[in-house]
Amino acid sequence: MTDTRNLFEAVHEGEDAVVRLLRAGAHAEAVDEDGTTALYLAAVSDRPGVVRLLLAAGADPDRACGPEAGDLPICGAVCGGHTEVVEALLAAGAQPDLREQFGFTALRWAVGLGHARIAEALLTHGADPDLPGPGPGHEPPLVFAVRRGSLETVRALLRYGAGARTGALEEALREAQGMLALDVEQEMRRALREMYGDGPGMVVRRTAVDGGETVTVELVRDGEPFAGQEQQTGHGAIATVLEGELGLRTPYAELAARALRGGNPELDNWHEAVEVLWRRGDEETFQAGAAWCASDGEPLRQAFGADVLAQLGFRTGSKPFAARSVPLLREMAREAADTELIRSAVLGLGHHGDPVALPEVLLHARNPERVVRRAVTLALFDLVSGGHAEGVAALVGLSRDTDAEVRDWATTALATLDADTPALRAALVERLDDADPDTVAEAAQGLARRQDPRAVPVLERLLRESEPDGYARSVAVDAAAYVTDGPVRERLEQLCPRLP
Repeated sequence: MTDTRNLFEAVHEGEDAVVRLLRAGAHAEAVDEDGTTALYLAAVSDRPGVVRLLLAAGADPDRACGPEAGDLPICGAVCGGHTEVVEALLAAGAQPDLREQFGFTALRWAVGLGHARIAEALLTHGADPDLPGPGPGHEPPLVFAVRRGSLETVRALLRYGAGARTGALEEALREAQGMLALDVEQEMRRALREMYGDGPGMVVRRTAVDGGETVTVELVRDGEPFAGQEQQTGHGAIATVLEGELGLRTPYAELAARALRGGNPELDNWHEAVEVLWRRGDEETFQAGAAWCASDGEPLRQAFGADVLAQLGFRTGSKPFAARSVPLLREMAREAADTELIRSAVLGLGHHGDPVALPEVLLHARNPERVVRRAVTLALFDLVSGGHAEGVAALVGLSRDTDAEVRDWATTALATLDADTPALRAALVERLDDADPDTVAEAAQGLARRQDPRAVPVLERLLRESEPDGYARSVAVDAAAYVTDGPVRERLEQLCPRLP
């Protein structure tokens, strides 16, 4: 039928074209010569608006299609990572645990591909977190998620009780520990060579995703990739989380080895190990962390030790190791040359919040590395008082930094300081023209606190134009509460009815 062909073409043209054909009588359940439905095509093409139109016109969200009638729209959307499409199908009543050809479910695809947000959506709509997968092993979703190496997907499953009834936690931990013994890049290289031989070229990419790293290995022929595999590398963090679920106490050295294996303090493998040790807050952990801080010539080991001492035992409501940790961190901040080590020492001093460490923090305010300047700005936020002229001057300088995050934190610190000088106000006024609306809002709030009328037109603009649920508008609402001038206050109240 012409209408059918046109409907499939309209899926790619957009919502208006689909609406015209549906109004002209095209059937929402139409199929092409291969047995594919328009809904499936829209789902795999990431057309959420078209998906919603077809569903509203009567398309069955659970209708399998394709040459062997084995492909489900929700599974096709999951494979493509099309979160909004998945949510639209679920809202229309798609059953998350339906199996398509070869026994795969939407959740099995999501955890196997590391699509954490999609897994969360499926679980929220009733997907069984323990439904066995296809194949002879009938492995549960948690094991697949662990193998993939996505910490966020594992967390989503655990939030919905995965493994609690089936004993899959132990199996998942064994899987994580087994993956830790492998080099995932080399394993993928080996698997691709076994399948395709040594002829094709090979390209490797590493991408930061959700606090972890995704390693992609592709085979290339004539300059174009034709086959590949990818794997996430959060197995250290996953093992640490699963050990926590099972009540196991992992030795400091093993946790630290997981952190250092990736060589990057920004990754979950590092953060999870540090978090576990913070919570322990005992003398044994302090001694181990202090010993690592003294590992001369091994900056990553020292940085890990510094990160452990930064908040060790804070969860008890006190800082039980501050008297011994702060001197160690100060010495590291003075002597260190490595970027990550400086960053860890400075952040640690900021967490402890002892003004005695200000000289060591200020030493790095003009460091050429932005990660260090970010750490300095965060530390100064907790250390500087309005009466510390050098600290205030450093924040003024950092508020003009080339890095947006440094400018934002420095502006926030200046806005909340218990000080009011012409230089401080001038720095805040400069930020009223910042490219980042959140920084603009913080600057306007700082001026409003000081009853500076230059804040008013900026607050009016933010209240009119910024995202209703965005951070900038929220800050502008708070800032407007400082305005005391009657007529000005009345204008702002019209834009912001929540003012007290």
